[in-house]
Amino acid sequence: MNSKIADFGMAKIFGVDQTQGNTNRVVGTYGYMSPEYAMHGQFSVKSDVYSFGVLVLEIITGKKSSNFTETSEAHDLLSYAWKYWRDGRPLEILDPILGDTYSRNEVIQCIHLGLLCVQEDIDERPTMANIVLMLSSYSVTRPVPHQPAFFYDGRSEMMQKGGFMLSDQFTSDSIPLSVNEVSITELYPR
Repeated sequence: MNSKIADFGMAKIFGVDQTQGNTNRVVGTYGYMSPEYAMHGQFSVKSDVYSFGVLVLEIITGKKSSNFTETSEAHDLLSYAWKYWRDGRPLEILDPILGDTYSRNEVIQCIHLGLLCVQEDIDERPTMANIVLMLSSYSVTRPVPHQPAFFYDGRSEMMQKGGFMLSDQFTSDSIPLSVNEVSITELYPR
């Protein structure tokens, strides 16, 4: 099985046999972009793996990454999934619409796989071939996931990897900002 670019905005930058590259023009949907692509314009087949991981976590939780509703637990989908995984409560992120119609082990396996796919270090992300193997076999040993990229750990702390927060002096409710934000500078002649 060969992975293909899932975000059609990126399909134009890949050559037929190209597996990695750089670009000065970052295109795609921000909720699904790998950190190395969003911040540095570096893309590879592991960028697809990252996007796949986000998609898996969206399916499990029933929440979209691109318009994740902030909860008291987290500010984004990856932080939300990671916090529950780290605390040993992965089934609590499950979409309630599923009711009791799921296999507990399969859901935990999918959450584990989703978190492996969104690792910041591209070498820690599985290949699509390994993903297929992990999904089709219970006997495959899965690595332990680490904290995902763009993880946000609470209102009073700074964003780890890729952002910062406005201090409480500006707003009563701190606003998380990403490095993707744009600033406007007005110049005045002397």
